[in-house]
Amino acid sequence: MTTVSVTEAKNNLSKLLKKVRHGQSVLILDRNMPVARLEPLPPGSKEADEAKLIELERQGLLKRGKGKLPKDFWTRPRPKLKGSAVEALLQERQEARW
Repeated sequence: MTTVSVTEAKNNLSKLLKKVRHGQSVLILDRNMPVARLEPLPPGSKEADEAKLIELERQGLLKRGKGKLPKDFWTRPRPKLKGSAVEALLQERQEARW
């Protein structure tokens, strides 16, 4: 566990948060008395999951849906595909303008 003074915490908050993101805890002291502890969110917690979703959205890897799915969504018949999914993917990649 990393131990820092209030002044160090204020001056180096970004660095300390980076340590916390990597699983370390940080104890903050005020005149050598512990007053706070920064700890990573427990894996699988609602807050941790939300943070992961926000990060994926920020990176452009995820787009959250808006609204609700229709009630019969999971019981609807699947659309029938024409041709190969692999061929469609390869064609889409060739047509993409990167």
